[in-house]
Amino acid sequence: MKRAVFLDRDGTLIQDRGYICEFSQVAFFPFAAAAVRLLNRAGYLVVVASNQSAVARGICSAEQVERLHRRLQAHFSERGAAIAAFYYCPFLAGGRVAAYRRQSPLRKPEPGMLLQAARELDLDLAHSFMVGDKADDVEAGRRAGCGTVLVRTGEGESASDGPTPPADFVVADLAAAARLIASLGRRRRAR
Repeated sequence: MKRAVFLDRDGTLIQDRGYICEFSQVAFFPFAAAAVRLLNRAGYLVVVASNQSAVARGICSAEQVERLHRRLQAHFSERGAAIAAFYYCPFLAGGRVAAYRRQSPLRKPEPGMLLQAARELDLDLAHSFMVGDKADDVEAGRRAGCGTVLVRTGEGESASDGPTPPADFVVADLAAAARLIASLGRRRRAR
């Protein structure tokens, strides 16, 4: 079984600029590719797990989101940073698009995306981490049995004491999260 670091997309891997449907709308954190490379070198698969209610809201199509994720994966790959997979939840109970208007076990804070990735990618969730900028990210990671890291970018900027229940770690950004996780991974291997 492999270890993974699950990353929320908006506010964690890339800047949160509202509903993003096209690659041209993406604003990158300058440290993101280096952080993903560090996690790769530390022996973690990097997997993005993201709520994308823009599909249920009729703002983006599922095809647009999937095309955007392929472009993001290629962008990071071109910089030597491997993202193994993108998982997203297009569903929202109050959505406008009937096909996506429902509750889903994939929608964070539910752990469905992490559990699906664990089955499909043979992941050891007990030795994996969920990194995000929202309480829903932390809760999804906790419910899946992962370590949790809250970053202070995106919505994490406004979290005074972090989410409830609290994350295992609170750090400035994805770069700091990657350094922390790589350090923890080295300590575990040294035992």
